[in-house]
Amino acid sequence: MVAVVSAPTNLGLRPPVRGGVPGTAKAPEALREAGLHRLLHAQGAIDGGVVLPGRYVDDDGRRPAGTVRNQAAIVDHARRLAHRLFEIREAGEAPLVLGGDCSLAIAAGLAARVSGGGGFVHIDGHTDFRHPGNSDGVASLAGEDLAAAIGMHLPELSDIDGLGPYFASGITAHIGCRYEDPHAEELRRIIGLVVPADDVILHGGARAASRVRALDDLDRGYWIQVDVDVLDPMHMPAVDSPDPGGLAPDELIGLLAALAPHAWGAAVTVFDPDLDPEGAHARTVARVVAEGFADLGSALVAE
Repeated sequence: MVAVVSAPTNLGLRPPVRGGVPGTAKAPEALREAGLHRLLHAQGAIDGGVVLPGRYVDDDGRRPAGTVRNQAAIVDHARRLAHRLFEIREAGEAPLVLGGDCSLAIAAGLAARVSGGGGFVHIDGHTDFRHPGNSDGVASLAGEDLAAAIGMHLPELSDIDGLGPYFASGITAHIGCRYEDPHAEELRRIIGLVVPADDVILHGGARAASRVRALDDLDRGYWIQVDVDVLDPMHMPAVDSPDPGGLAPDELIGLLAALAPHAWGAAVTVFDPDLDPEGAHARTVARVVAEGFADLGSALVAE
């Protein structure tokens, strides 16, 4: 059974303008208005509640050196959300988290470490692999979440409570980056699998999913995090960093549907309702989530 959890965080994103606040915190309710909860409940999903984040602060120019924006608030939210995910997993249900930004990967990793482990499938239009070892500009965890998830970021983020790395690099997969991504080659040398968006477009989502499942030591399943900027901007412009060359909605649905049965949970991130005043793109996200995750966790339950 799927348990739907709202996690309306924007803490990991840069401000859209100086002093502004990213709109991703509005995404769960925008998706509710677009009919997502009705669709999920019709499929048997239950309400897993909401885990609220702390206040977003545009602290550029004021935060201490060697930290990312909103760092303390991110860690606090990650701990609380991880506890909720742990409870849901222990109850034999599959959490589906509606974000929110990509910093949610930290909470998923913490929960994985204390509830039996598993791999990580990072679906995103970018590798999100900026880290202190390859950049002097680490500042926004939503662009660095994959690095943090496998233990390659600041220890305050990648080793919370001594639990890092949250996911083993060998059972971590990234799907969806564009070929020109500056960190793709480094990432290929470190994690188990990198599948660019073009490969999914050319060969289909089922093949990408089968390559993920071929990784060793995935008997406990995996966590899926899908950033909707993996979609092409012609289909999904309501994100902070749109890049051409992405998937169509039906291609993403096919990929998620092939991956979802073996996932112990999933998160959907980075949809920004401030960039969708008519609600049309919220309806696209709702369809992708409802159809793509209809069988979330079903194969693990069967086992």
